[in-house]
Amino acid sequence: MIETKTKITSPNGLHMRPCGMIVDLASTFKSRINIIKDGTKADAKSIMELTMLAALADEELTIAAKGEDEQEAIIALEELISSDFN
Repeated sequence: MIETKTKITSPNGLHMRPCGMIVDLASTFKSRINIIKDGTKADAKSIMELTMLAALADEELTIAAKGEDEQEAIIALEELISSDFN
């Protein structure tokens, strides 16, 4: 398992659109991927769990992945979140 930390740069935080983008990207990987905020863990492949994090702008998230493509998954999700979902 590997982990990395990133900040939410989107001024609107994690609402439905960015959560959907995370789910779409995470679903392309075989690894189990979690997004963690303040100790609360959400499956990165579940839009409902991600929206329940209620993550706001400038809050720190931990991305954790375990599996055969964990490194690629971490890099891709970190780039997506830190790029303001562009």
